[in-house]
Parts: sequence; structure tokens; C-alpha cells
Amino acid sequence: MTEELHGKKIAILATDGVERVELEEPRGALHGAGAETELVSLHTGQINARQMDIDPAGTFPVDKQVADAAVRDYDALLLPGGTMNPDQLRTDPDAVRFAREFMEAGKPVATICHGPWTLAEAGALSGRRLTSWPSIRTDLRNAGAEVVDEEVVVDDRLVSSRGPHDLPAFCNAVVREFTGALQPA
Repeated sequence: MTEELHGKKIAILATDGVERVELEEPRGALHGAGAETELVSLHTGQINARQMDIDPAGTFPVDKQVADAAVRDYDALLLPGGTMNPDQLRTDPDAVRFAREFMEAGKPVATICHGPWTLAEAGALSGRRLTSWPSIRTDLRNAGAEVVDEEVVVDDRLVSSRGPHDLPAFCNAVVREFTGALQPA
């Protein structure tokens, strides 16, 4: 176990319908690097995860409701995908505000699959270069982003990836970029 992110607190913004592996694997990589994570969601209790958007895949306990969360309490943000999860987040004003404030603060943000939908709704993608699940790329372009089809894209503290098949590269990039961005100058 390494400790590059020891003492750092990472918010994971997700709700019901999150793709289990897209939350679980990056969270495990962050924990492996010494970070603390908190699951921030639309409601308290638990969120229901999915596998391939369809099959139930267990639950995750929520640490904090997004309406009560403050960006100043976190060092970075992880936005996992799944189709239903970000589709709900992007319609919630508190979730959109939370994502926008991370981007405005220049804090590191990592997103995978459909996760960038929330950033598009937040108006935070204009002029940014990223990748995503193929079905939302037009939405991201319409939000002003340059969208490419690559395993992982890093654009000034924004890390993005296409989907579950890219998780090994995504997890490595998230830890590397969060570590670099969060080290004292």
C-alpha cells in the first residue's frame, strides 16, 4: 500500500443506478493510495448499484447528503457513471452546484462513462478535452467540450475515461493526477 494521498479526502458523488465497478474500483485505488473517501448522494441511507445498467449489484452506504456537503471539505471529486446515476444527478440543483464548485475551485475531478453529464449540466466543460461513453459525446460537444475516443484523457486536473473496460488505466491516472495536483507547491 502506498500513501501518496494520505490525509486527503475525496468526495464520490453518486446516487441510485451507479455502475458498481465504476465506484468500487476507483474508490479502492484511492484507498490504496491512502485517501479517505466519502460517498455524497442525493439522499441519506444507501444507494442501489447496477451492473451493466440493468442487473442489481448491491448497495453502498451514503456518508453525506449533497445538500449538506461543502466543496471546501474535500480535496478532489470522483464522478462514477452508469446511465441512471448521472441522469439523476444532473437534474438535482445541489449535485450540479457541487460539481460546478469543484471545477471552479480548480480542484481535481475524475469522471468515467456517463459521469460527465453532471459536468455538462454544470456548464463546466466549455473548452475542456475529455472522453466518455459514446452515447453522451454529442451532449458533451454541445456543452463546448472537445471529445475524443481515448482510454484516459487528462486535461488540467480533469481526468476522464470511457467506461468499465478502461478502469485499470483510469484508476492509475486518477491516483497519479490527484497525487500530483494535491502535493504542496
